[in-house]
Amino acid sequence: MADIVIYSSNMCPYCYRAKALLKQKGARFKEINVDMNPAARREMREKAGGVNTVPQIWIGQRHVGGCDDLYALDAQGGLASLLAG
Repeated sequence: MADIVIYSSNMCPYCYRAKALLKQKGARFKEINVDMNPAARREMREKAGGVNTVPQIWIGQRHVGGCDDLYALDAQGGLASLLAG
């Protein structure tokens, strides 16, 4: 299974939705919480090309984007193959 990183916030309902979908798919992920962590938020923003919203999700080397992007990828049938690595 591919390595998954999700930058998130405790106050973000989209973060909870994205993590729920990943868990439903049996995926394990590393979560980096950006609350009160300016260094982590800066790192996320740099990796995501300036995007400052959470969640920001990477599967392997691919930047998936946010929650809506993750669900769209799943609806198009592309999530399973990414998760498989």
